[in-house]
Amino acid sequence: MPEEPQPTPSRRSRRGGQLLAGLLVGVLGFAIAVQVGPDDESSDFAAMRGVELVELLKSIDAANARLAGQVDDLTRTRDELRSARDGSASAKEQAELNAEQLAILAGSVGAEGPGVRLTLKDPDGSLDAGILLDAIEELRAAGAEAIVINGSARVVAQTYFLDDEGGVRVGGREVEAPYVVEAIGDPATLQEAMSFRGGVIDRVESRGGEADVRTSRRLTITALADVKSPEYARPDAGADDAPSTP
Repeated sequence: MPEEPQPTPSRRSRRGGQLLAGLLVGVLGFAIAVQVGPDDESSDFAAMRGVELVELLKSIDAANARLAGQVDDLTRTRDELRSARDGSASAKEQAELNAEQLAILAGSVGAEGPGVRLTLKDPDGSLDAGILLDAIEELRAAGAEAIVINGSARVVAQTYFLDDEGGVRVGGREVEAPYVVEAIGDPATLQEAMSFRGGVIDRVESRGGEADVRTSRRLTITALADVKSPEYARPDAGADDAPSTP
């Protein structure tokens, strides 16, 4: 009997590249589905004041901008892998690295590394969700890669901040003063972002609060974000090739 033709190395390489590209598309779809998941806390917004709505909208706008950048980066990497003709070990390593980075950004895994610990004391009850949000945004702008408040409220792209009785609600979790914000990133850069003139520390002290920021060689964040499973959206590796259904 004639022997069946065996797949050539180039076929196996192309097939491996397609599988890796499919994996990245799945990860990308999951990230988008998680970030845009519905929020069952809508009843909390009915009694919000105008200033609280403004702060919430600031948080949402900033989250959308960060999410769009993350999606663009992952899409670019996916396209590069799709166009590659070899399913080399480097492509697999890149896919695994992207998955790990995405998990940290989504708050679905813990993280550790150098960074800063910012402590905000509020003896007069004058610090609100707005000042806490300002601190988080300054840390993010300075390159913070993972943030947690009071060791329990993991801050990710879709996390919102609302004034609550006796404290602040951070993405559905209530935290009370003193607020301890731990952020992983370049310690010197993050410390400078909190300490510059007119920055977070000055604004906290102008309201009668106390602020202290210290660098750390190693911070460990174990708290995970409260992430819902998507109800409707599912990753589809062949979404770009299949025609849309009206």
